[in-house]
Amino acid sequence: MSLRLIVCAALLAALAGCATDVRDHPATGRAQIVLQNPALNPRNGGVLVDAASLQPGDILLSSADGITSAGIRLLTLSPVSHASIYIGGQKVAEAVGEGIRQRTVEELLAEESTVVAFRHPGVSPEHASRMQAFAREQTGSRYNVMGVMLQAPFSIERRLCELPLLPSPLRDFCVQGVAAVQLGLGSNDRFFCSQFVLEAYRRAGLPLTDADPRMISPGDLMHMREGDVPSVRTHQALHYLGHLKFQPAVAAARL
Repeated sequence: MSLRLIVCAALLAALAGCATDVRDHPATGRAQIVLQNPALNPRNGGVLVDAASLQPGDILLSSADGITSAGIRLLTLSPVSHASIYIGGQKVAEAVGEGIRQRTVEELLAEESTVVAFRHPGVSPEHASRMQAFAREQTGSRYNVMGVMLQAPFSIERRLCELPLLPSPLRDFCVQGVAAVQLGLGSNDRFFCSQFVLEAYRRAGLPLTDADPRMISPGDLMHMREGDVPSVRTHQALHYLGHLKFQPAVAAARL
């Protein structure tokens, strides 16, 4: 990653700001401005959960201490850099540089510094079965290297679409317009991490959004949670299940 790219990302982030929305206050009914939440916990605070709490279809967002993770978090202005999906049997399916693979939750927790679980409330046993079949089908497939490379300029330019007080329909139109220019049109049969999770849900018949999966980062998945402001239109807000792992020093500041 070049110094010029890092400087540009920082400047655009400072100029742009985060996505916002105007919603009625649940108690007073008055309109209020809601800011996109940059932290890992929703408004009701964070909780620590055990891996035994996971159900097939749960989405795991994580970050590591390495340079690659730090670079992704910088470009996407997010505390998470990786996404995987729990498929049951204490295993997750994920897209990494070596390709699509399965590994145990224990291995994931050993490698990542922070792991947070989110749940789609509409996942049925049939949906979970389809996700598991998709994971088995894709295991061993190659990684979408080109998609990740195109994410860098897209992640920077899309920040202009997230100016404060920009209406959500206009923001969604702007982000998808930038994606059409930066990422191109058409489909791709290879996946990077968050794209893989989105495709698993689509194949299960439970799409999280109609937006192109190639434009969705782990940070975008995080903002699809309840009470947050997503960058693109979503069909169902994700429920925050809890942290499977977090660094005490970081957790004290965020939770």
